[in-house]
Amino acid sequence: MPQHIGIVGCSAEGAALCYRTVCMEGAALLGEPHAHPEVSLHTPSLADYVRCLDRGDLQGVAGLMLASAHKLARAGADFLICPDNTIHQAFHLVQPHSPLPWLHIAEVVAAEAAARGHRRLALTGTRWLVDSSVYPDALQAQGLQWVRPTEAERSEINRIIMDELVPGVIRPEGVATFQQIIARLQREDGCDAVVLGCTEIPLILSDANSPLPTLDSTRLLARAALRRAVEAS
Repeated sequence: MPQHIGIVGCSAEGAALCYRTVCMEGAALLGEPHAHPEVSLHTPSLADYVRCLDRGDLQGVAGLMLASAHKLARAGADFLICPDNTIHQAFHLVQPHSPLPWLHIAEVVAAEAAARGHRRLALTGTRWLVDSSVYPDALQAQGLQWVRPTEAERSEINRIIMDELVPGVIRPEGVATFQQIIARLQREDGCDAVVLGCTEIPLILSDANSPLPTLDSTRLLARAALRRAVEAS
């Protein structure tokens, strides 16, 4: 039997996309229509996470993640994933106290970027994430370079994510803004791929409409979890 995947959710759209990817793509690995590993999802109120993030309270973020981890362990999960890049800022506070092992979303993305031969990545995501060391640490471990958007671009990206994508609102203007920023990072900073470092960004961007090849953190994490669940069976 494949291992039981536990999803520590944060925002609904990103968690739902990750859950759906696990369920829809499991059949290809398991060789049976409609098959996928057992999967459980737990998420507290997003407002609880946002309050902690707004005041820089990583201990509070870690406490919320660990509360989900313990509930998923009791539900029978074998390992955990979190389809939210931003709250991985607290990962170093979570891992030593976790009842179960985790896959780290940025490490999964960095490994994929290296495997694809990318060298210089544009970072996109919430302001909390892009200002943090979550991706720089993971990318540096793979020998990769990264570029952050400008201050103004980070603010606009954050606004689109939090005010539009997280509540499930998709506007053409938001898509166009992302495309313009990514094109500038390619043109002026020499980026050869873009990290979709918020699990909602894949709702509006993909290789089909991005100026740069995309690293879809949501689906890459879900696929890594699928491989681990199946290979460990």
